[in-house]
Amino acid sequence: MNPHTSAYLPPTPLEEAVRVVAIETAIPRDLMPGLLVLRVHTDTGLVGHGETYYAPHAVAALIHDWMARRLMGQDALAIESHWRFLYERCANFGVRGAELRAISALDLALWDLLGQVCGQPVYRLLGGPVRSRVPVYNSLGNPSYGRHPGGEQGWPGYGSLGGPGELQDSYKLFHDPCTLVQELLDEGYTAFKTWLFDSVAHAHGGMRIGLRDLEETLKPLVQIRERFGNRIEFMVDGHGFFMLPAALRIAEALRPLQPLWLEDVLKMDNLETLAGFRRQSRMPISVSEMLLSRADFAQVLAHQAADYVMIDPTWVGGISETVRLAHLAQAYNIPVTMHDCTGPLTLFAGLHVNAAVPGCCFQETVRAHIRTFYRDLIDTPVVIRDGEAELPRGAGLGTRLNPDLFRPDRPDYRVTRL
Repeated sequence: MNPHTSAYLPPTPLEEAVRVVAIETAIPRDLMPGLLVLRVHTDTGLVGHGETYYAPHAVAALIHDWMARRLMGQDALAIESHWRFLYERCANFGVRGAELRAISALDLALWDLLGQVCGQPVYRLLGGPVRSRVPVYNSLGNPSYGRHPGGEQGWPGYGSLGGPGELQDSYKLFHDPCTLVQELLDEGYTAFKTWLFDSVAHAHGGMRIGLRDLEETLKPLVQIRERFGNRIEFMVDGHGFFMLPAALRIAEALRPLQPLWLEDVLKMDNLETLAGFRRQSRMPISVSEMLLSRADFAQVLAHQAADYVMIDPTWVGGISETVRLAHLAQAYNIPVTMHDCTGPLTLFAGLHVNAAVPGCCFQETVRAHIRTFYRDLIDTPVVIRDGEAELPRGAGLGTRLNPDLFRPDRPDYRVTRL
């Protein structure tokens, strides 16, 4: 008897298989040094594409030194079998972090391969589209946000405000907010997200926040509400910098301006405090990409700690886990949004889930990334018109990573072959 036919989570459940013959990873330091891009090659010549973000060298080591043993020579389309096997093995020593990001990158590539084999976009394989376009909002980054002149990754949550110039949205919010919002409205955006409290946290820490700091920091949003009224929504991201007293003071100051949600004003490391913050603040709260485990999301939902659930497909376990989490949130009547401030395949993965799950309501985008270095990473860009993204039309993810990223002479390139 073939042992694979009776084993739990067999790597090749059926003899007829599209088999993995090589896995490549690369880190595009010159474009986005925190990004890990990945290709999975098969014996049919099809190639699946994936990515994840943060600590890319650690992720690459996990993939090549450990996880590739599971995939080499095995069925590329046994997505759930591979996912659960790798998750259970990682759970023996702590599944969050680099381990889950490695699973995420591989999972994207395997779904991309499945779509190519079937000749269909991924959202067709998830049950088919429930909407023809995906509403998006613009996060106020800039072309250098998440990048570093020396080709090194910066610290999370310490993005630069940038300077004057085209697509310098984070800078323009503080220096010419009404012109910025008019630009966004002219392009069809109906909402934007800002992390305008970062500088206060960097200067004084997150234990408290003074009334003068609050007044100065909120001036751009006050001007926007006075000029544009309810023509545009906005969300406020605190990047997890503040403790409860400061977070409550921020929420109180923001209440008259009616943000759509507050996100990561508290760090996501104590979900009971988060539930208390939601009750005391009387404001709509979004949990975020900082949560990585299904158990964490389940606890948030069960304790009524959030009004929105945001998921990053390349951090939580790929498309497979993102879909499960989105359906879980829908069972609690909590809408889901997708994160992207990291890489183009994260954006595409989010669009596919948005397209297929009724409870999804928004896709984060960063126009400063999409219109600059994203086009150097992929061959088919996302199309946004009138505040909505068109669904990807090609098979699989609907876009491909630039093959020049995987030149063997590039620093940090690695390959594992059968």
